[in-house]
Amino acid sequence: MSGGAFDYVQFRLLEIEEGIKSKIEKNDIPSEWGEANNFSEETLKKFQETIEVVRKARLMTTRVDWLLSGDDGEDSFHKKWDEDLTNGCA
Repeated sequence: MSGGAFDYVQFRLLEIEEGIKSKIEKNDIPSEWGEANNFSEETLKKFQETIEVVRKARLMTTRVDWLLSGDDGEDSFHKKWDEDLTNGCA
């Protein structure tokens, strides 16, 4: 596994992304206790904005992590940074 300069803490951001996405998907589905969030569309849009910001922070942090850990040089850092932020991957 690559990286490690930040003890892989940036991957907790992926858990946050997935947790918020799950809340959006299950917004109107009752829990085992029969309760649903039923957040408004306006609120769900803010949740989606949050996912996008957290994803971007995770991608950026991963790129810096790999550079600081010696997995990438500066040239590949810049190339992968642009690719990740354009494609939203990693």
